[in-house]
Amino acid sequence: MTGQVSFDSHARSVLTASVEYVNRLTPGYSGGTPYSAPTDDPESVTSAVADALTAIGYPPASRPPLDDSRRLVQLAQRMRLVFEAADARDLDAAATEINALLRDTNARPQLDRGRDRPWSLHFHGPDEQLANGWAAGCAAGLALAVGSDLAGRLGVCAAPSCDRVFVDMSKNGQRRFCSPQCQSRVKAAAHRARQAG
Repeated sequence: MTGQVSFDSHARSVLTASVEYVNRLTPGYSGGTPYSAPTDDPESVTSAVADALTAIGYPPASRPPLDDSRRLVQLAQRMRLVFEAADARDLDAAATEINALLRDTNARPQLDRGRDRPWSLHFHGPDEQLANGWAAGCAAGLALAVGSDLAGRLGVCAAPSCDRVFVDMSKNGQRRFCSPQCQSRVKAAAHRARQAG
């Protein structure tokens, strides 16, 4: 594949949302330090989901409902499996989980148009609840990526002590890190190792 990666704006936004949900709502490591996911405490769950929604440009008018928040945390855990499988080049495992997500969310395509915007393809569940809408959209966005030659663009950070995920939208498709900070951390460690050797 050559040239800049081109997702339509909705696919880009649901893939960005998928990354934010996985990175903000699942435990692991981030930038070399342990990262805690929200606990079962209702305040912790709703606060973390509200922060994730704000990060993707969807600031809720108030805290999201607890049931929706818990469902989005579960979605993030399942989407992490997709990113990890795609990063390991196990597209069969990634596709199996995406198909389960598509079934579970009952994602259905629909053309929508916002103010001053052209028609675009969106995916919705059978109702417009917050969690179901995002779950269906994220599942469809991941399906669009894995079901195309862009499957190799889903990744997990290669830096030590970091397992945050990303979508590589670079021209050359060689991204290995979740952030410039992790890339710099790895380069600095390699430089220090060369200097010591």
